[in-house]
Amino acid sequence: MDDLVTIVLAAGKGTRMKSRLVKVLHPVAGCPMITYPVQAARKIGCKKVVVVVGHQHERVRTWLGDAEIAFVYQEKQLGSGHAVAVTQDCLKGFEGDVLILCGDVPLITSDTLQHLLAEHRQSGASVSVLSVVLDDPAGYGRIVRNDAGDLTAIVEDKDASAEQKRVREINTGLYCCSAPFLFDAVKRVSTDNEQKEYYLPDIVSIAASRGKGVRAVVTDNTREVMGINDRSGLAEAEKIMRKRILTQHMKQGVTVIDPDSTYIDGSVQIGQDTVVYPNSVIRDETTIGSGCVIEINCCVSRSVIGNDVHIKPSCVIDESCIKDRVIIGPFAHIRPEAVIEEDAKIGNFVEIKKSHIGKASKASHLTYLGDATVGEDVNVGAGTITCNYDGKRKHPTVIDDGAFIGSNTALVAPVRVGKKAVIGAGSTITKKVPDNTLAVARGRQRNYDNFFGSGLKKDKKK
Repeated sequence: MDDLVTIVLAAGKGTRMKSRLVKVLHPVAGCPMITYPVQAARKIGCKKVVVVVGHQHERVRTWLGDAEIAFVYQEKQLGSGHAVAVTQDCLKGFEGDVLILCGDVPLITSDTLQHLLAEHRQSGASVSVLSVVLDDPAGYGRIVRNDAGDLTAIVEDKDASAEQKRVREINTGLYCCSAPFLFDAVKRVSTDNEQKEYYLPDIVSIAASRGKGVRAVVTDNTREVMGINDRSGLAEAEKIMRKRILTQHMKQGVTVIDPDSTYIDGSVQIGQDTVVYPNSVIRDETTIGSGCVIEINCCVSRSVIGNDVHIKPSCVIDESCIKDRVIIGPFAHIRPEAVIEEDAKIGNFVEIKKSHIGKASKASHLTYLGDATVGEDVNVGAGTITCNYDGKRKHPTVIDDGAFIGSNTALVAPVRVGKKAVIGAGSTITKKVPDNTLAVARGRQRNYDNFFGSGLKKDKKK
């Protein structure tokens, strides 16, 4: 849509958040809150988005990380009117409509923005504002209408009279304006108010005084236009956003056993017929295929999970790739850069780090595999570890197809176990084991008779 641009106001610090992090970067359902109004604008076809930045502007630019977003730096935060005014050079020559959104209003939807835009254009107004009626409007700018019900002004709470404070219709801070009118009007906004700031809402009274069309488009969704001011508001927005996300997944064929205790980020994709059990956390652009089962207390992040994967209770999977029909857990830890191929089994209390586990291979319990390449149809016995760190560097272990690693084996890297080789239980392997070979590396057993008696007799060597 070439005749529409969006300005997102995101320069403020957000002192009530009591944080070292600028407010608009606080996450809601895994994404900085500013990403949501940007996404909503793009969903209605807005190609150009201008973000006004101020506090921690470099961090905001980095987090958004989008080459198609234009950033304008507001060196001094002198009010919302001033924030819009500093975008004029960026939008020089633009004659269409300008949608003005707030970076701390993450729950706004594209449907509501589309409605605001449609009402604005149908009425031919120079400025339209989205409003909402609240039971308790304290602290918000009031919508002032004349006897005919027409919008004439917006008055901030601190500047409102007693009569105006009784008005329950408030300004959400979201606008749609004709660009030529907008940039002419913001030049005429004064600081004659309690805060001594350039208030963007003053453009409403400027338009009304000139006989320009002015509209207040009322929405009945109070939560959607909620601004985030403190940690309490952040938690409320988080709850609402997560409910939206879970509802969308369920509509697409995902079973969520208990939505009240399941946490899925907005960046996550899940296939049909996957079942997610309570107390699971799935985040950071994770992709899960169809027909999977994610049991209770699991945490999956930055990972790709194939189809028909079964993740048993209390597993942690981070930055890994799990192929089809794999079984993991319970109590398994799959650390970054792990790849688990089809039909493999990673059992209870197994830790995999930066390793490639081949098709149909098994490490069923109590095992650590780090910096390892494990072939197909390998069986790794309980208590096996790869000794991959010498105190300074990490070293690789290679276990070829069909090998059998006996329980309680220590593989001292760098080392290679050949195809169909067998390692005797309790061995410490420090050298290459050739194909089809049995390797046993443990001390000879010695039994001492009458060890706790008066004498000490060594048994005969056998």
